[in-house]
Amino acid sequence: MAEHASRLVIFDCDGVLVDSEPISLGVLVESLEAAGVSMTTEEASERFLGRSLKSMSAILHDEHGLATDDAFLEAMRTRLYARFREELKPVAGVREAVERLDAACCVASSSQPERIRLSLTVTGLIDLFEPRIFSASMVARGKPAPDLFLHASAAMGYRPADCIVVEDSPAGIEAAKAAGMRVFAFAGASHARNDRHRHALASLDPDVLFDDMGELIQFVRQ
Repeated sequence: MAEHASRLVIFDCDGVLVDSEPISLGVLVESLEAAGVSMTTEEASERFLGRSLKSMSAILHDEHGLATDDAFLEAMRTRLYARFREELKPVAGVREAVERLDAACCVASSSQPERIRLSLTVTGLIDLFEPRIFSASMVARGKPAPDLFLHASAAMGYRPADCIVVEDSPAGIEAAKAAGMRVFAFAGASHARNDRHRHALASLDPDVLFDDMGELIQFVRQ
């Protein structure tokens, strides 16, 4: 990785660096069921993929009348972190892809900082990014607002026009576009390997739509 490269690659974490979405969505659906809200995994993915905890809580309150209090969130977090420690794997080929990039890189995720660091630690990727880790908890508005990506690029010292965002969610693609950055949509993680998800990404007209991390370096160099 070049420390003073001409461009910055900003990686989302969940579904881009780590294959976490099936675990996360499963825990969320179970937690909602216990709280009296019935939702399929597909519905949960459509509503919440790529969004911050704050955004998710607002949607649950407005649409389902569910108050996600501290006890609810803490119970869900405890269950999720336990499963991450047991099951979480990196996205295939991502370590080699990051190591070969002729660009600076960082992480900008909707997740809380402790969750991002746990995810990257248990999958053996933390050394590639620490301390260049940015969370939606650091800005006023989460994705699809551009705040997080603009915060990350400013902190890293790059203009938006010199940034490439790698994202797996519609909310993330919208955020990158709103920030004035190029966006590469990744559809290679477990939750994304279906026509519905690919169509949702393609409909937002990303600069690239790809499903093999081995291809990332050629797209960045173009």
